[in-house]
Amino acid sequence: MTFDDLGLSPEVLRAIDDAGYEAPTPIQEQAIPFVLMGRDVLGCAQTGTGKTASFTLPMIEILATGRSRARMARSLILTPTRELATQIAENFEIYGKYHKLSMALLIGGVSFEDQNAKLDRGVDVLIATPGRLLDHFERGRILLTDIKILVIDEADRMMDMGFMPDVEKIVSLLPPIRQTLFFSATMPPEIRTLADKFLMNPKEITVTPKTATAETVAQFLTIVDNKDWVKRDTLRKLIRAEDVDNAIVFCNRKRDVDILNRSLQKHGFKAAALHGDMSQPARLETLQAFKDSETQILVASDVAARGLDLPKVSHVFNFDVPMHAEDYVHRIGRTGRAGREGRALTIATTEDGKFLAAVHKFIGKSIDSIEVEGVEKAEISAESPKRVGRRRTRDGSQASGRRRGRRSRSENSDKNSEPQPTPNNNSNKKGKTAKGPKRARNRKSSSKNKPDEAAVEETVVGMGSHVPAFMLRSGKEKGE
Repeated sequence: MTFDDLGLSPEVLRAIDDAGYEAPTPIQEQAIPFVLMGRDVLGCAQTGTGKTASFTLPMIEILATGRSRARMARSLILTPTRELATQIAENFEIYGKYHKLSMALLIGGVSFEDQNAKLDRGVDVLIATPGRLLDHFERGRILLTDIKILVIDEADRMMDMGFMPDVEKIVSLLPPIRQTLFFSATMPPEIRTLADKFLMNPKEITVTPKTATAETVAQFLTIVDNKDWVKRDTLRKLIRAEDVDNAIVFCNRKRDVDILNRSLQKHGFKAAALHGDMSQPARLETLQAFKDSETQILVASDVAARGLDLPKVSHVFNFDVPMHAEDYVHRIGRTGRAGREGRALTIATTEDGKFLAAVHKFIGKSIDSIEVEGVEKAEISAESPKRVGRRRTRDGSQASGRRRGRRSRSENSDKNSEPQPTPNNNSNKKGKTAKGPKRARNRKSSSKNKPDEAAVEETVVGMGSHVPAFMLRSGKEKGE
């Protein structure tokens, strides 16, 4: 089947031909006809299969007729990340260059003024992240009552990032009569429940198994000691051993992204960091340098695991085993795209048994193990998954510190319970003086229940003849 068989207009077909695409992917082949028919669509396909074009192409065809009004967009596309929103906007510019459709990109990290100017003129296509869209709505800058088409892209990632309450609020502001396109890389039960809430009699399209990884990606695993310097040394050896054109290295934490990036730069690699704490201009500049081959290695958090249009990535390295098994599929989906071959290598430690087992279960197979020359191979013990879950750490240092803290507290309690040695000859007198007030307070508190003369006398034990007269007077008065 070719694009000519999908019912697209000559203008869209000419734009597709200019972009160099010859045949539609399976998700495009099945979804585009139903979108053109006005049906709701529930699409499930792994990353790198062309989901974006499967809704942008028919949307351009549908929106070619009609006209937008000020502050009232005709279609809305919700995405979880700025990078994915930017990629979709670029797709609309490529495929819609022979149409006069207006578009607004609403993402964080960018000034409101330029976005407000586009909204005031009216837009046909509104591409937004949930947070920034709600900011504009609450400021009264946009109305959502004229939305004809709603697209929710990367729905599973949206749920992982905690955006679903915002998405539900946005959907409640839309007209009930609309066309909804719901796309996700995976289809767990939670996502299906949301789809049932948002869609009406949808056409379900699944072009891959629910949790399968791309067949074009060769996957490998090496297990090393749970030490950060060992992992960094292993990564450097892997990069040198592999024929790496360019690569993305994924870390679980932003802090590790910066540390690993500096380490790679120190050892002569052309590396750059990408994570969510960077400003939007800095993130775009870093991505552009990677696309232009000015940077060979991109060290990233999971912000880069979804939706980035990086078709020529030769390798993916997992410096950390992802804590969520679904993220493994999206990470390695950055390579082996558009029919190209790719390689994904994961560095696990003896503490990663729990996460690694979850990944194996999720993808339905075990990852082939390899040995790295010059690195001692380790094994995951049977107890490691429980230990990781209990201590909530994967580097070992924090957990061992807590154990030391427990020992030190117990040792301190033992020291406090032992009798202290006397420092000099006057220790007996000082000891009585020190213990006297404490015993006096205890007895005094108990004397409230038994106000008799004996209790009063006991309260002054150890004070000798230097007992103040007012204490004796108050004691007698209580006895009376």
